[in-house]
Amino acid sequence: MFPPGFGEVAERLRRSTVHISTRGQGHGSGIIVKSDGTIVTNAHVVRFGHLRVTLWDGRSFPAEIAARDLRRDLASLQIAASGLPAASLGDSNQLRPGALVIAIGNPLGFIGALTAGVVHAVGPRPELGPRKWIQASVRLAPGNSGGPLADASGNVVGVNTMVAGRLALAVPSNEVARLLRGRQAYPLGVTVRPIPVTSQGRERLGLIVLELAPDGAASRASLLPGDILVGAEGGFFTALEDLEDALEANSGRVVRLQFLRADPNKLRTVSVQLGVSDSVAA
Repeated sequence: MFPPGFGEVAERLRRSTVHISTRGQGHGSGIIVKSDGTIVTNAHVVRFGHLRVTLWDGRSFPAEIAARDLRRDLASLQIAASGLPAASLGDSNQLRPGALVIAIGNPLGFIGALTAGVVHAVGPRPELGPRKWIQASVRLAPGNSGGPLADASGNVVGVNTMVAGRLALAVPSNEVARLLRGRQAYPLGVTVRPIPVTSQGRERLGLIVLELAPDGAASRASLLPGDILVGAEGGFFTALEDLEDALEANSGRVVRLQFLRADPNKLRTVSVQLGVSDSVAA
């Protein structure tokens, strides 16, 4: 049974949800978080560039990437529009199992599709490291990524990102707030997404390379889209932030990354020299 006013809440959320297209190669969703045209989505939704954002009223705008947090698969965009219906960010730390949540997005070409469910857990997934995910029984499909997960009052408590174990996973809204407060560059020049991998008989956390920045450190080191990063400096990743920690610790120097390519049982190593043009792959 939905609470009173549910229809109005859902309609407001639809107006704050946008459709994002990228060069005809991908589609996803986004959330208007400020009336000045600031939009939040998943980093993997906007990896191809040449972005276009379509609002609920049919207006369409080119968009520029303002910031990315590749550890959490988040990005903020800016469009030249004002007076937009911005969604309110809720406090994801207050979310509890059993709470009603609503997901809005553009799955499989259906604009503004709504699905509702309940929160099953707020916490880490064993295969994805220790960072928290909102895990809910809402149905997601391609095109939902980057859209809002909201509570019964319409406050956005998460950004829908993926499906794991038949549950939808959303990045908590408090991570979105951190993205909007501060913007940091990422020195490796890649967009990655966490996935579970089985290598040499063990299940590990992997970071699959989705995109490489032209002439970035990873590109110069001959890493390729589809490669799966599993470790740095001889240690395997156990958390999403391990890669960034390794890069920060070796800023301006060589960092050795372990990765998989094609054969999940063949561990490869690449030496990446951060900030200069020479690097060697092995």
